[in-house]
Amino acid sequence: MFAAAPADSKARVEVGFDHPEKFTDVKDSSFGSEKGRDSYLALFKEYLQDRAPHYLADGQKLSITFTDIDLAGDFEPARGPDYNDVRIVKDIYPPRLNFTYKVVDASGAVVKEGQEKLIEMAFQMTANPVNNQDSLRYEKAMLDNWLRAQSWRPKKAAANQ
Repeated sequence: MFAAAPADSKARVEVGFDHPEKFTDVKDSSFGSEKGRDSYLALFKEYLQDRAPHYLADGQKLSITFTDIDLAGDFEPARGPDYNDVRIVKDIYPPRLNFTYKVVDASGAVVKEGQEKLIEMAFQMTANPVNNQDSLRYEKAMLDNWLRAQSWRPKKAAANQ
């Protein structure tokens, strides 16, 4: 489906997190832990460093900095202590991703930059059911849709979709 990403793909995509301790919801339980948050953030970084290069032209680099993340679903403490680490996924808890980004070409000139506030209200209907064991499947689907929609996407990736 995609052309192979260059070996230096991680160098072509820089992913950062601006004050992740203040993010709305990147928790692994009702109370959350720094270790759980960092684990989720590492998954976001790894995913973007793997996927985004397929949408960049030769020599282009993407820098993306998350300013807030609210994962799909939420914890409902009223269900009792047995549910402290169970994320309840309902339509009333859509995923939200806020970030800034910049794409530069090989000379360092800015191709495109901006700020995004993504929200997917119909997230349970649009995510790929094949990945239903992936805890970030809804957020990854949002990122994939955003990457596909960008004007800096090279023609070869568009033809391979």
